[in-house]
Amino acid sequence: MSDSPTCQARLTFSGGTLLLTGVSQTMIRRQPELLATGAAWDHREAAWRFDALHHQAVKKLLQHLPIPVQDAVLEEASIHWPRDRMPELRDEQTQAVRSWAVEGRGVIVMPTGTGKTEVALAIMARTSVSTLVVAPVRDLMYQWHRRILARLGYDAGVIGDNVFRVRPVSVTTYDSAYLHMDRLGNRFALVIFDECHHLPGPQRRDAARMSAARYRLGLTATPQRSDGRHEDLPWLIGPTVYELPLSAAAGRTLADYDVVRIPVYLSHDEQARYNQYSDVVRRYVNQQRKDNPEFSWKELCAQTATTPAARAAMKAFRARQAIEDRAAEKLRIIEDLFRLHAGDPCLIFAGSNAMAREVSRRFLIPCLLNHCGKKERIDVLEGLADGTYPALVANQVLDEGVDLPEVKVAMVIGGTSSSRQAKQRLGRILRRQGERRARLYEIVCVDTRDEKRSRVRRRSDAYSRTKHRRKPDP
Repeated sequence: MSDSPTCQARLTFSGGTLLLTGVSQTMIRRQPELLATGAAWDHREAAWRFDALHHQAVKKLLQHLPIPVQDAVLEEASIHWPRDRMPELRDEQTQAVRSWAVEGRGVIVMPTGTGKTEVALAIMARTSVSTLVVAPVRDLMYQWHRRILARLGYDAGVIGDNVFRVRPVSVTTYDSAYLHMDRLGNRFALVIFDECHHLPGPQRRDAARMSAARYRLGLTATPQRSDGRHEDLPWLIGPTVYELPLSAAAGRTLADYDVVRIPVYLSHDEQARYNQYSDVVRRYVNQQRKDNPEFSWKELCAQTATTPAARAAMKAFRARQAIEDRAAEKLRIIEDLFRLHAGDPCLIFAGSNAMAREVSRRFLIPCLLNHCGKKERIDVLEGLADGTYPALVANQVLDEGVDLPEVKVAMVIGGTSSSRQAKQRLGRILRRQGERRARLYEIVCVDTRDEKRSRVRRRSDAYSRTKHRRKPDP
């Protein structure tokens, strides 16, 4: 292909990428800034390809070429909102909107309960462009649909949950977004990633890479990831443009709160079985490390498919964890706390589905797990709100995002060592309701891995004011 200026050059959207035709290899290779965007020569099309997320940068750099390039990437539309029922924003929400509007891209970090959704809806109302909202789960996707309809009067399209109804303003899930963005990536000028710490995963990041949206907004209370991939958020969405610390919101935007850590011991029988299972795991790992000092958990998981001893070690590990999660003393403490807070709705966060079911059976309260249907979840949450159910137990399904009734008491009886999960669970009870103080109880088994996970969780600033109950005598 020659460098003749008579050649028609065109930039289009193709399968989640930008396709640049009519420009020679030589011409682009003379432009190091264009190459730096990840330009790749496609021999099949005799054209250049770029990740769609670089559209604005590529569009600007193409102006330096000696030939004109027609930009035919976006098929966006302006939006007229049928209604405007937006509440007046608080000062911190207004500042978040203004900070984002400077560049039209970036991440807003605000604690759960401080109104991140209202900030996003205000940005949608302000930009009035075609918008795609990406949520981590179906419940949140439908919640966004209801919020957009209530505040802006727009019946958004739905992409996910066996529905493919695309409209200029649509809602979807991360999984559906990366599956369909090769067809939809040029149809939205604004893309909003709710709970955007989910985005940098190996597949889900394609939802951002294959989108040509010129406006990008990420919302999260906890951007950090244990794998370090949160460092890709500035590339996928934009830099953090506004951050509100939990300490600045507690007692003002959010309810003031206490975290009370209650240590418990395993019974003699539970402790004996716990030690027995621990010995099985320890012996196997020590044996493997004689030949491979770097032997890791990942390798143990891989060996369970072929090695009976590895399967036995894994079975022992799971049994040990079940003892931590389902300790009899934890149930007794839960009963005591129910008596202490009689008449107050309570949330109980378990560390496993089995523990959640056991609490549900023991106290005759509803249990919400990931596989529960939409209708069941709505019924349970409405029942908690109107007093039909005095409490609710869940594993991970309520950790983030889902709107909950006003609850000021929660108990954590198990979970991961993630500080993100710790903040999310605390945030479930921090929506302000008058001057009522929130109370989170963390019930922890002493001298087990449960205690170690709790110690890691408490490194979060959200747990800096933890009150420690004295350890009981074993």
